[in-house]
Amino acid sequence: MISAKQEQEEIRGIIANALREDVGSGDHSTLACIPKTARGKAALLIKEPGYIAGLDFARQVFESLSAEVVFQPNQADGEFALMGAVAFTVEGPSHALLQAERLVLNAMQRMSGIATKTRAYVARLEGTKTRLLDTRKTTPGIRALEKWAVRLGGGVNHRFALYDAIMLKDNHIDFCGGMHQAIEATKKYLTDHDLNLPVIVEARNFDEIEAICQHDMVTRILIDNFSIGDTKRAVTMIGNHCETESSGMINLETIRDYALCGVDYVSCGAITHSVNNLDLSLKAVE
Repeated sequence: MISAKQEQEEIRGIIANALREDVGSGDHSTLACIPKTARGKAALLIKEPGYIAGLDFARQVFESLSAEVVFQPNQADGEFALMGAVAFTVEGPSHALLQAERLVLNAMQRMSGIATKTRAYVARLEGTKTRLLDTRKTTPGIRALEKWAVRLGGGVNHRFALYDAIMLKDNHIDFCGGMHQAIEATKKYLTDHDLNLPVIVEARNFDEIEAICQHDMVTRILIDNFSIGDTKRAVTMIGNHCETESSGMINLETIRDYALCGVDYVSCGAITHSVNNLDLSLKAVE
């Protein structure tokens, strides 16, 4: 997991790059017809029900464009919003409101879609010990926003990127020449570089689970693409040796059955890579 400071740096970078992409040399539509001294007020309208996410991001976008902006949230991030509700109002220089409009909408629609889908998956885990993890199957350039939205939807972030955890997957194991070789090489690497990182190892079959359990340094075993019955057996084999995670074949219909196998986590790429944006609109108001 990255720190709060690192995440905020990522978010500032997203805002700067998005405004560079969208505004470029100037918002000529606004410059052409709106005086620089003009002030306005706008409201974010909820056009379909769902879990709203990205309010604090929106505030940061507006404030990055003008210190004179007054941002007033009417809902909390991660809260359910009814169709027709006003998520926030914002007042300030009209130029800043217009330049921020599309970035705010694009981000909040995407984040709210992720939060809403995540909530549906988390609801299926109620009454179990299992928690829902996201993956790195995110939109390039805005991972921090999508993982933020997962948390607002009640999920848990997996590793943020390649640098904040060791994750030995099938290709690592095969390229290295086998499970024992990959884990021993990882142990030496961490020692040589004085690194303290969680170590997650993917298992494709029971033989690999048995091999992983011979090593004490593993934080979590990723039980990948196992059937429900085989997952139960795998959890029994692993016992208290380390944490367990199910991945592959996780959807709304199967997630609870995998959770009832006793795994600590289920991971699902669909909560970030297959999402319908929530319909929102930013409109000028009196």
